[in-house]
Amino acid sequence: MSNQEAIEKRRTFGIISHPDAGKTTLTEKLLLFGGAIQSAGAVKNNKIKKTATSDFMEIEKQRGISVATSVMAFQYSGKQINILDTPGHKDFAEDTFRTLTAVDSVILVIDCANGVEEQTEKLMEVCRMRKTPVIIFINKMDREGKDPFELLDELESSLNINVRPLTWPIGMGDRFQGVYNIYDKNINVFSANKTKIEKDIVSISDLNSPELDTLLGEKPAAELRDELETIEGVYNPFDREDYLAGDVAPVFFGSAVNNFGVQELLDTFVRISPSPRGRDTDAGRMEPDDKKFSGFVFKIHANLDPKHRDRIAFLRIVSGKFERNTFYKHVRLNKKFKFPNPTSFMAQDKSVIDEAFPGDVIGLYDTGNFKIGDTLNEGENFMFKGIPSFSPELFQELENLDPLKSKQLEKGINQLMDEGVAQMFIQQPGNRKIIGTVGQLQFEVIAYRLDHEYGAKCRFVPKGYHKACWITTDNDAQLADFLRAKANYIAKDKDGNHVFLAETSFLLQMAEKDYPDITFHKTSEFKLERV
Repeated sequence: MSNQEAIEKRRTFGIISHPDAGKTTLTEKLLLFGGAIQSAGAVKNNKIKKTATSDFMEIEKQRGISVATSVMAFQYSGKQINILDTPGHKDFAEDTFRTLTAVDSVILVIDCANGVEEQTEKLMEVCRMRKTPVIIFINKMDREGKDPFELLDELESSLNINVRPLTWPIGMGDRFQGVYNIYDKNINVFSANKTKIEKDIVSISDLNSPELDTLLGEKPAAELRDELETIEGVYNPFDREDYLAGDVAPVFFGSAVNNFGVQELLDTFVRISPSPRGRDTDAGRMEPDDKKFSGFVFKIHANLDPKHRDRIAFLRIVSGKFERNTFYKHVRLNKKFKFPNPTSFMAQDKSVIDEAFPGDVIGLYDTGNFKIGDTLNEGENFMFKGIPSFSPELFQELENLDPLKSKQLEKGINQLMDEGVAQMFIQQPGNRKIIGTVGQLQFEVIAYRLDHEYGAKCRFVPKGYHKACWITTDNDAQLADFLRAKANYIAKDKDGNHVFLAETSFLLQMAEKDYPDITFHKTSEFKLERV
């Protein structure tokens, strides 16, 4: 297969949502319809003991939420589908934002009862900023929720994007009977089945057919005809180019848990979604059809398999072809590495691959050489841009509860910090470890993983800091004065850079005023600029 054929076959997208909108359930059903799994695990149904395929960490299985991005690949309708399922919880937004740099399009899941929520708006801001094409799936139509037309108005006003329904629900809640496929002009009526694909699908291509009245009942059939007439009168015809430009979002309705509307979503997605796109570097833009290989690390995960203590860097391939056992340049370290066991993913299941193409996400076994944002290529000196970095909002000191396990704690916390789930600042005297996160739940996950993956028990003690600022200057005398004056609030990050832990925004403003030659960086991205 040529590179161009491989590029055209690939569809790499992320699934995002507010917590509990049904994102992970939809991921399961896409895998089910794609033939990647035979039976879906209902995330919150205790009667079904199988847990969701994309939730592979123990804490995810116990709490029924996703706290880490997982990658799944399968073949469907002649396409290679790469799904990145992201955490919905706002405490893990940083992982989600980074994942959005590795996808070419997005499916946004909305709960029909709750509509647009705060986290949804933040995620859409990132998509709009990058002009990422978005498809919206309005979920849980088997429950009572907002009127579909009201939801469409809310999507346009809250998310600042034009919408165009491509399917339409037949009823809602107890009256929900299925969806009409506007894009293909047919209707599919399903029977609810939470774990398997329902085979009895009735297709009706003519809306005026009396068979529609017989199937749905006269009143629901009349309502459907009226609503579809309204849609055609209010919304512009669907234009794929507008969708690819990020200007219009196609909307689908359904119930992921009952397999309603998922087939229509998947079938339309493979036809209209973009093939792999290029990315910006500090030396210009790199396109998929460039012959030389390049890619970037957007995620690192330690202990994907706790039995083997492995550490894997997730690499998005941007251009060229990646080949196993071939030397590639690690730009930041200016060293060459080869990878004998690159892997593709089906959540926790991995298989070794010989080659991979633009759009693919592969796993590289890592002994500590990679950091998030690293570039791998065939020897050029450029770095991919736009891997976001966030300043922590919460700070807590890590305390070791078992001095005999100090080495395990040290190794564990260092590896978890490399994953990017939090940031660590070391304070002297005493080598005290201050952990900074964007959400409280991250501390629980860190403590859980230190205990269960490294055998190290710890606790966190809250610290009253407002913001962590990296400091740089060419004025060595002013820096020495600042470090002496603020000694109790100075720490170093894992790379040895000085960090000022400001207690309040006022004290930060005063420091900036009193030390004009010192730059106070609100994110750690300045480190990439200095490489």
